[in-house]
Amino acid sequence: MKYITLVMLYLTCNLWAATPAQAEDWPDLPASDAALSALRESPTVQAAIHGSQASTAAGARIAAGPYEWSVQASGYQRHLHDIGANQSDWYAGLTTTVRLPGKSALDEEIGRQTVQEGMLSLGDAMHEAGRILLAAWFDWQSASHEADIWQHQSNLAIQQLAAIEKRIRAGDASQLDGDLARSAMLQTNMSLQQARLSEQNARLRLQQRYPTLQLAKHPSDIHPQPVEHPMQWWIDSGFSDNHELQLAQNASQTAGLKARLADAERTPDPTVSLQYMSEQSGLTSFVGVSVSVPIAGELRRRTSDEQHALASMAHQKELAVRQRLQETWSIEWNTATSNWQAWQLAQQARQLSERNADKTARAYLLGEASLNDTLLARRQALDAALAENQSAVQASLARYRLMLDTHHLWAIEPEANISATSHP
Repeated sequence: MKYITLVMLYLTCNLWAATPAQAEDWPDLPASDAALSALRESPTVQAAIHGSQASTAAGARIAAGPYEWSVQASGYQRHLHDIGANQSDWYAGLTTTVRLPGKSALDEEIGRQTVQEGMLSLGDAMHEAGRILLAAWFDWQSASHEADIWQHQSNLAIQQLAAIEKRIRAGDASQLDGDLARSAMLQTNMSLQQARLSEQNARLRLQQRYPTLQLAKHPSDIHPQPVEHPMQWWIDSGFSDNHELQLAQNASQTAGLKARLADAERTPDPTVSLQYMSEQSGLTSFVGVSVSVPIAGELRRRTSDEQHALASMAHQKELAVRQRLQETWSIEWNTATSNWQAWQLAQQARQLSERNADKTARAYLLGEASLNDTLLARRQALDAALAENQSAVQASLARYRLMLDTHHLWAIEPEANISATSHP
């Protein structure tokens, strides 16, 4: 019992100060150290840290056992009428229920499982916070690059309007062409303003959620990469270290221990009392020991049945978590692979559309194409650029999500220099 208490105290006082290994950086993500620092400071992770500390204390409480000593004392005075004298009598006793050895060992094991549950919950909170950060980061990247695309389109529309107005003055273009070009420019500028608003809002969300995360004026370019390993490699890797699965396993093991403890509880713990009594003002004294044992009945048997049913349920939940995780990683691998292939196609489509738009614009200046053809080609190039941006975001996000969920992105570990910033 003393050993488990010392271990828990060590976890509470020292584990949070461990120095993490240098995390790998990625070109289109925030620096890993900065990302981990932002995650640790998030309220959900800080709450999980305090929850882990509470689990450590709860584990020590469980390991200590459910019983304590109680002290009884009483004093009284009696008058002896036959001799006309007073006598002082008093009584003192110590009482405790003795935990049987097998139950004490189970208490300590359940205490260790409780500490482990807190640590795993903290790791799971870090992982969930990482998923939120990843989504918010790519929301900002997507909105920022989309605004850049609209800015480029706006610049082209302004240049096109200037060229058409020059042709109108020279008598080579109609006023209708000028009106069409001006309308297209205004619509483009309106879309640009909306895109800038979306970018600003995405940036504000990141800054409000992660105030310690320093954001550049403009995010880096997105560099989608293919998934490097086959599906089964990612599944095996994910199962080797996953907080959600470990939590389910921990819950199953704890439920099994509680079922064993309920079986042991069908043999009641004895209550032992040490007694001392002084009578006749100390002339007579008594020392005694009493033992009482509850008679086991239906309550203990039903409690044992309940705990065994809960243990079976926890085991099935563990199997369900394992099945769901395998399904999730399989779909994530398939999505990341498919999205990267889609991005390659989108990239080719954007390049072709841009070349076609440039050719059509030159043809219009030479009088070989209409303005409607030019505007349509520009619109197609714009749509292709927007589609490629979304495809690049989806490809990178899907790959990083797979890496994060299988613990290949950032050091999502509770022992990695995590400390609570506030104390209740």
